[in-house]
Amino acid sequence: MPDLLPPPDRCVTRDVLHRHAHERGREIFAVFDSGECWTWAETLGHTRRAGSALQQLGVGQDDHVVVWLPNGREALLAYLAICYIGAVYVPINTGYRGQLLAHVIENSNARLILAHRDLVPRLSEVPLARLERIVVCGGQCAVPAGLEPFGFDTVLAAAGVPRDPGRAIMPWDLQSIIYTSGTTGPSKGVMSSYFHAWNGMNEEAWSPVRADDRFLINLPMFHIGGSFIVHAMLCRGGSVAMNPGFRTEEFWDVVRRTGSTAVFLLGVMCNFLVKQPPRPDDRSHGLRIAFTVPLTEEAVQFPDRFGTGICTIFNMTEVNTPIISGPNPRTPGLAGQARPANRLRIVDEHDIEMPDGSVGELVIRPELPWALNHGYYRDPEATVRAWRNGWFHTGDAFRRDPDGSYHFVDRLKDAIRRRGENISSFEIEVVVSDHPSVRECAAIPVASEHGEDEVMVVLAPQPGAVIDPVELIEFLRPRMAHFMVPRYVRVMDSLPRTPTEKVQKTGLRQAGVTSDTWDREAAGIRLRRDHPGS
Repeated sequence: MPDLLPPPDRCVTRDVLHRHAHERGREIFAVFDSGECWTWAETLGHTRRAGSALQQLGVGQDDHVVVWLPNGREALLAYLAICYIGAVYVPINTGYRGQLLAHVIENSNARLILAHRDLVPRLSEVPLARLERIVVCGGQCAVPAGLEPFGFDTVLAAAGVPRDPGRAIMPWDLQSIIYTSGTTGPSKGVMSSYFHAWNGMNEEAWSPVRADDRFLINLPMFHIGGSFIVHAMLCRGGSVAMNPGFRTEEFWDVVRRTGSTAVFLLGVMCNFLVKQPPRPDDRSHGLRIAFTVPLTEEAVQFPDRFGTGICTIFNMTEVNTPIISGPNPRTPGLAGQARPANRLRIVDEHDIEMPDGSVGELVIRPELPWALNHGYYRDPEATVRAWRNGWFHTGDAFRRDPDGSYHFVDRLKDAIRRRGENISSFEIEVVVSDHPSVRECAAIPVASEHGEDEVMVVLAPQPGAVIDPVELIEFLRPRMAHFMVPRYVRVMDSLPRTPTEKVQKTGLRQAGVTSDTWDREAAGIRLRRDHPGS
């Protein structure tokens, strides 16, 4: 094996678990919202049992397994067990339904799905592609015809000793396929090796995190902010606190109850916490470091308010934290400085490098093989586009200062980011256009008072039709994830177009929320998460 890559017992789940169970078996690795804790030795035991259960259900090395679970004991165990037997972890967003759910199930090529009972009814609404078996977590429920059902606790109880993989699991093997929002087409499955998962959050990449830290996992396991951070703490011998999800009013109580010392906070989460009324116990906690993206005005205030250090980064599912700041940065919009693990350029539309101070697309080339994603699963065209000229194209606009500081400017991709969710405008438009009164649709981001974006759709009706925004929202609610449902609806006679007949979104974005725009929240319609763990 090349000396430049870490050995398997530093970055491959199976080998890492065995090493830590031997070296620190009685130390705590995982704590859960229920108060349950797992030592390293117990974690290995639970993982081996679950791995054996998966093998008895027909899962072999390199097989893809879909996981559709909220954060918790089952989600962590599924992640560890799938990797332990050398299968491929394929998590999907618990908000998915309809066309988006159908797409990822078909694209995954999986025959087995682990799903929470509250989500299972949505499977009746979509084609099941290659799915043959379902393991239901959280209790019994009816399952769609064509799927052979199994109860999670039942298969665990019947499990024995897992078989060893047919070949050793290596750092370059495929560990996961994590779906990221499509911008010009359906969502894409990012293929990541064990080395990629480790490389983006290892000791050098996330140097402020220590081996004795307990990382609060309050981002979902279908994001790298959940699964890759778990992998990072697993590899360095730290611990994790599994949390169902971020809630402003409960955050500090969760930190105290779980003994968490590190956390990843989306910028909007920092905003919500800082805007809470001051409390006498604002600094009475053990949280010592918070990673936050993007660096907002409120995030800059975080250390002074709560006594917790902050660090900002640039990262995405496909890359490996190529940019990270020093402690407690004070410039909103700063992303940080480049890590030595990659070469970075800011380029124009022809991939020509631009001088410092210019705004262009950030492209990345790693110094080692397998250090970034190795493509989009079953989407060679998207892979070639992203890796053209030998550099990975982030689709994000940056500016670099002469001192080497990188500043995030905007997203070049036609995507919307709301409350930490990357949303494909294409996918919104496809579903909205299914409404019988809608002739054409453009989905655009507009600024939110909470930071990041709100979703707005601009519609043109079918001849003679009238679009009722309230009725449209009711049409969309069962067909898309709650976070995708538009807040703003504007109706026009026709949408502006370019000379090549593409919808011209630039002017629509510039106009934003106009006087004739309907606001769902102003109308009293507020949507909440409709999946377990909320």
